[in-house]
Amino acid sequence: MSLHLYNNLHRRLEAFSPADAANVTVYLCGPTVYNYVHIGNARGPVVFDVLIKLLRRRYAKVTYARNITDVDDKINAAAKALDVPISTITDKYTAIYRADMAALGIQPPDIEPHATDHIPHIIAMIERLIAAGHAYAAEGHVLFAVDSYAEYGQLSRRSLDEMIAGARVEVAPYKRHPGDFVLWKPSTPDLPGWDSPWGIGRPGWHIECSAMSEAHLGETIDIHAGGVDLQFPHHENEIAQSTCAHGGKVFARFWLHNGMLNFGGSKMSKSVGNVSILHELLERHPPEALRYALLSAHYRQPLDWSDALIEQSVKTLDRLYGTLRDLGDVEAGTMAIPESIEMALCDDLNTPQALAEIANLAGQARRSEHAAERAHLKAQLLGAASALGLLQQTPEAWFAKGADGSDDARIQGLVDERVAAKSNRDFARADAIRKQLADEGILLEDTPQGVRWKRA
Repeated sequence: MSLHLYNNLHRRLEAFSPADAANVTVYLCGPTVYNYVHIGNARGPVVFDVLIKLLRRRYAKVTYARNITDVDDKINAAAKALDVPISTITDKYTAIYRADMAALGIQPPDIEPHATDHIPHIIAMIERLIAAGHAYAAEGHVLFAVDSYAEYGQLSRRSLDEMIAGARVEVAPYKRHPGDFVLWKPSTPDLPGWDSPWGIGRPGWHIECSAMSEAHLGETIDIHAGGVDLQFPHHENEIAQSTCAHGGKVFARFWLHNGMLNFGGSKMSKSVGNVSILHELLERHPPEALRYALLSAHYRQPLDWSDALIEQSVKTLDRLYGTLRDLGDVEAGTMAIPESIEMALCDDLNTPQALAEIANLAGQARRSEHAAERAHLKAQLLGAASALGLLQQTPEAWFAKGADGSDDARIQGLVDERVAAKSNRDFARADAIRKQLADEGILLEDTPQGVRWKRA
C-alpha cells in the first residue's frame, strides 16, 4: 500500500516517495532550550515518532534530524538573570528535554544538531546569500531581502503585505524593506558572540535550521515537519533562505505540520500563560497515557487538552493492559503489525483510526474462547500497539503506575485475606478490607482469573 501525506506546501494529500529510496531524510524543528517545554511542544515529536517508525518499516534507511536551538535571546535573558553562561541553561534543559522525550517513548533522532556547533556553516550560508544578492549587511546586521525571492509566502499562502501586517516586524532604519529578516546580529560584550565578516555577533533564529539541515541532510530533504505555529515566519523564512542559498533547488519536498493544543478554549501558549508543563505532567501521570492522549486526535487537527482527556486515556490503557494480563498464560504467535493498522497510518497518519483498530483487536481477544485464536489476536494486538509506541510495558508494570513495588506484597496479602474472608462468609471483614484498600487508592476487579488489583 502506498503512503499518502498531506503536503502543506501544496495543500493536498500526496503519495509519498523519497527522492532517494536508499536514504529518506526527515527534519523536525526541535526546542529552544531555555526552560521546560509544555505538553503542546511534545505533540510533534510524538506524532512524527510514529511517522519515523512507519518509514523505517518501508525503507532500508531513514536519516532523522531534530535540532537543538541553544543560542537565542530567551536563553540569553535566562542566563543573564542567573548570571551564568548560556551553556549552564542550555545543558540543563537539553538534558531534561531528552529525558522527557524518552519518557514518552520517543526514539532519539539519528542526528541532534546544536546551533552553536554550526556557526561556521551558518556564516558560510549567509556569505553565499550575500554573494547571490539575496542578503545585505547593514550596521553589523545581515538581513535577508524578501523582495529578492519572488516565491516568498508560498507556504503560508500570504502576500508580502499580509505577512508584514500579521507579524511582529522589527522596525529598524537599516532595513531596506520592512519584511526583511535577520540572519546575523551584533553582540555586545555581555552577550554570546562569534567572530564573523560582519563583526562579533550571533545568528538569527531562522538561519540556524537551514544551515543545520544542509550540513546533515543535504540541500534538498524529503520531509520537513513541525508545529503549524512555525509555518510563518520560521518555515517560510527557511524556504526562502535555503532555496536562494542552493541556487533555486527545492528545500523540502513535503511540509508536515501538526495542529496546536487548546486548553480551556484557547491555544496553549507560554505568552498566554495557559500552559501545562510536560515535565510536571510526567511526574503526575503515566507517560504512556500522555502519549496516547497526544495520538487520540488526527495530528493536523487541534487537540483539546484537559484532565478529562488524560483520565480517559488512562482508563483506555487500563482496559488494554487488562486484556494482556488476562492473556498472560497465552504464548503469542509471531508479532506482526496488522494490515488495518498500516492502512490507517499510511492514510496521512490516521492515529484515531489506528487506536480504534487496537481497541477492536483487544475486544476480540477478550471474547475469544479458542487457544489458537487468542494467541494470534494477542500477537496482533502487540504488533498494532507497537506501531504507535503503546503497550510497551508488562501489565504488572503498568498497573503499578510508577510505584516502586515495595508495598505490593502487603496489598496482595490483603486481597488474598479478603478472598478468604468471603469464602468463610465473613463479609464484615471482607468489606472492611475493601474499604481499607479503596482508601489507599487500590481498586479491586473481579475477573474469571480471580481478583485483580490496581492503583487508581
